[in-house]
Amino acid sequence: MRMSKLFVQTLREFPSDAEVISHKLLVRAGFIRKLTSGVYNYLPLMWRVLKKVETIVREEMDKAGAQELLMPFVQPKELWEESGRWGAYGGELMRLTDRHGREMCLGPTHEEIITSIARDSLKSYKQLPVNLYQIQSKFRDERRPRFGLLRGREFIMKDAYSFATSQEDLDKEYQNMWNAYTKIFKRCGLETKAVQSDSGAIGGSVSHEFMVITDTDAGENDVFYCDSCDYSANSNHAVSKLPAADTVGKWNKAEVIDTPNTHTIEELCEFLNIPSTIILKSLLYIVDKKPVLALIRADKNVEETKLMNAVGGLDIRIATAGEIEEMMTLNGFDAEKGFIGPNGLKEYNGFPVTFVADETVKDLKNFVVGINQKDKHMVGANFGVDIKMPEIVTDIRLVEAGELCPQCGKPLKVTRGIEVGNIFQLGTKYSKPMNAVYTDIDGKTKPYIMGCYGIGISRTAAAAVEAHHDEHGIKWPLAIAPYHAVIIPVSTKDELQMKVAEDIYNTLVKHGVEAVIDDRDERAGVKFKDADLIGFPYRITVGKTINEGLVEFKIRETEEMSNIKPEEAAEIVVTAVHNIK
Repeated sequence: MRMSKLFVQTLREFPSDAEVISHKLLVRAGFIRKLTSGVYNYLPLMWRVLKKVETIVREEMDKAGAQELLMPFVQPKELWEESGRWGAYGGELMRLTDRHGREMCLGPTHEEIITSIARDSLKSYKQLPVNLYQIQSKFRDERRPRFGLLRGREFIMKDAYSFATSQEDLDKEYQNMWNAYTKIFKRCGLETKAVQSDSGAIGGSVSHEFMVITDTDAGENDVFYCDSCDYSANSNHAVSKLPAADTVGKWNKAEVIDTPNTHTIEELCEFLNIPSTIILKSLLYIVDKKPVLALIRADKNVEETKLMNAVGGLDIRIATAGEIEEMMTLNGFDAEKGFIGPNGLKEYNGFPVTFVADETVKDLKNFVVGINQKDKHMVGANFGVDIKMPEIVTDIRLVEAGELCPQCGKPLKVTRGIEVGNIFQLGTKYSKPMNAVYTDIDGKTKPYIMGCYGIGISRTAAAAVEAHHDEHGIKWPLAIAPYHAVIIPVSTKDELQMKVAEDIYNTLVKHGVEAVIDDRDERAGVKFKDADLIGFPYRITVGKTINEGLVEFKIRETEEMSNIKPEEAAEIVVTAVHNIK
């Protein structure tokens, strides 16, 4: 490819709406262009990258025994009603109606479709186990799309689904996919950590996310891990052991006292001269429009996904100050944020209040709690006497760095991660409600035991940029780079420079290297900047040193530069490219 013909336009400045480095660089280097919120055009350079990621995924999935198919992007409402997700999935499901009045959706995922295919085709245990996968566009109507390709509304994904007759076979396929994923991401130049995670809207009992560990702002989730053992988990799934703390208050009996202007835990601690570990914190959330009051030890924070799962919800947010005051009035109280408590709260928005306590409250004795009266708290309170223990007591706590590993007891560390893949043990979550069954060896019908395995193709490419870049641009891993090398003649008017550049280019192409020759009549500095910005793994510059029989050879990842013979430069690139295939 000649640079003068390559469909690419680099920009001098980063886009104003970009927050993370992958979004900034992919736009500025001419890989993507925004069409509308969360939707991007994949320009030729980006499409080459995505096809290479797809190829790696296909090769490893095929080696693992999975079979590729392609399912429709538009899905009928009826199948989603069978699974029970049409009304439960939430606002991310883009619903539409065709000209005949039939309700459809744009596929955010394909569990319903693949289950219907299996139901119609896999009738006997003799046909199982099997794993079917596709590479397909998805659409999720994100409330706040951001981070470019890392959290868009339309994206490319590989999703695979396994069907088995036993948990043992599911476990084997789960490990098989784990191994395949490890190979895929390694080939893409990414170091990943498999962490325990929440299954979210997909469902299932066991799930792991493959996270690219990063210290950039693009990291979506905190990942807690232990250096002393193999424990690691996403923040929405992480658990820990707490160090010993003072959880017994100094009051011998319960009484209501004045606590003026103590709207925060810090203000209350200072006023009463107590640690936050003996305060019961009450937080009002709205889950699927219903009120949920979370109770937790005041030195700890609620992990919202855990709380949402505790009540079986799909959407969660903290209540506003106005909603709290409205709820207080509705229940006959005169209080505001900072003074709420569980006693006497009955309803809001026409729904009864659900009370959920974190496990940390079990150790509290003679504690401090709000009583839904402004400038007043109860001290010396106890569960079972002054406060009723909620029916739901579970882990809703956000783990913090320094807390103790649940496996070995050593302090946990925290870092940021970008999810590039996930694997789920679905069990019979979809096969049972959709009556997707096979006939076993005894002639009885049983539901398939399913697994689900996803890889974000476009997300993986963006994560590679997050992991491989510098202040000058992208440093593509060789296996997924749009082109392997660029040859830059410093002066297109110099006959010798152009001849040598053309010879190197022809040699590389002959040996299967994807190369670009920058034949533009531009200053050398412009060519160098574009080469670094786009991220060609190798740069061969033909300049004045060619009079001595040498070219400048640069490795983009390490920034290592040397003057070597043209044939040596070509040989290095050819060898490197052949080694990745």
